[in-house]
Amino acid sequence: MRRDLLDLPVLLLGAASALVDAIDAGVRARGFADLRPAHGFAFVRLAPDGATVVELAEHLGVTKQAASQMADELVRKGYVERRPHPLDARARLLTLTDRGWACTRAADAAAEEALRPWADALGPDNLTTVRAGLSRLVVPGRIRPTW
Repeated sequence: MRRDLLDLPVLLLGAASALVDAIDAGVRARGFADLRPAHGFAFVRLAPDGATVVELAEHLGVTKQAASQMADELVRKGYVERRPHPLDARARLLTLTDRGWACTRAADAAAEEALRPWADALGPDNLTTVRAGLSRLVVPGRIRPTW
């Protein structure tokens, strides 16, 4: 196999790790120091309409028990609340609180801040090419968090 192909996973994983670290640092700098990156992956699933613990577990690629523990932690910290599910009386819907939405906005700002140097380094044409190529390869949906 070609060497330039073999180093691609290392480059992609390194870029993803650098981005997660930069967003985490930006979120912490904006006053949300009691969270870890895995919480951000949960917030992605909870916004905009909420999710059940089962849906959260599926999104994170963890057991229902692990997702339930995370939900309990986020409720305790004031980022998430449990509400009656509008379509299933047996289920509870996890939704972001105002604090959860504020953290989500902080993460968006941190991501933009972290990605600006990438965009500058690649230039508009290369950025468009990279984005288009990755869009063809990556299936949107579950992203397994780094615990």
